[in-house]
Amino acid sequence: MKLIIVAALALSVPLLAKDKKPTMRLDEAAMVLTEVMGAADKGIPQDMLENAHCIVIVPNLKTAAFLVGGKYGKGVLSCRNKSGKGWSAPGTVRIEGGSVGFQIGGSSTDLIMLIMNERGMDKLLSSKFTLGGEGSVAAGPVGRTATAQTDAQMKAEILSWSRSQGLFAGLALEGATLRQDLDDNATLYGRKVENREIVTKGVAAPKSAAKLLALLNKYSWKERK
Repeated sequence: MKLIIVAALALSVPLLAKDKKPTMRLDEAAMVLTEVMGAADKGIPQDMLENAHCIVIVPNLKTAAFLVGGKYGKGVLSCRNKSGKGWSAPGTVRIEGGSVGFQIGGSSTDLIMLIMNERGMDKLLSSKFTLGGEGSVAAGPVGRTATAQTDAQMKAEILSWSRSQGLFAGLALEGATLRQDLDDNATLYGRKVENREIVTKGVAAPKSAAKLLALLNKYSWKERK
C-alpha cells in the first residue's frame, strides 16, 4: 500500500511543477467567469450571484488518479464590500482533497463556488476549512433563474459548479480542504497578508485584478441594502 501511495504522490508532482503565477491565474479566473456567465441559459443563476457574499474561482482544478485519487488546484476569492457596491481585492486559495478507490486517469475542471451567507464567509476567510464538514455545500442550480433550487440548495452556505470539457453543471463537492495561500498573496501584495485582512481591511487590489473585479461588478449589479 505504501508503494501505491508513493506512486500516486509521484504522479501528482507534475501538477505542482506546472503551477502558474498568481497574476496569470487572475486572468484565467476572469476568463472562466466570462465564459460561464456568457453561456445562454446554462450559467449561474443571476440572482444567486447578485446575492452571494463571496465567490471562489479555481481554474483548472486537477484530478490525478491511479488507485489513489486526489485533487489539487489554486484559485482566487473575492467578497462583497460592506457597502455592497463592489467587490474586495482578491485573495488566493488552494484546494486539496483525496479519495481511495480503483481510479485510472485524470481530468481538469474549472470550479466556481458562491458563498451565500456571513457564516460561510467567515469560514472561507479562516486559514483553512473542510467543504461539507465545517461548511455545508450543495451543487448549484444551472440556468439564468434559480427556480430549480432544492431545499438543500436554499439552505446551503456554499453552492458549487464545475465545468469540464464544455459541460457546466452543479457539483456536490465535499471533503476537500480549502485554505488560503500566503505565498501567492505575497506575490500579489508584496507581503504574506491573510485573506481576511484583504477582504475586511480594504486592501487595494493589484492592477492584475482589474479585469476580474470589473466582470464581477458587471454580472452582479444589485446593491446590498
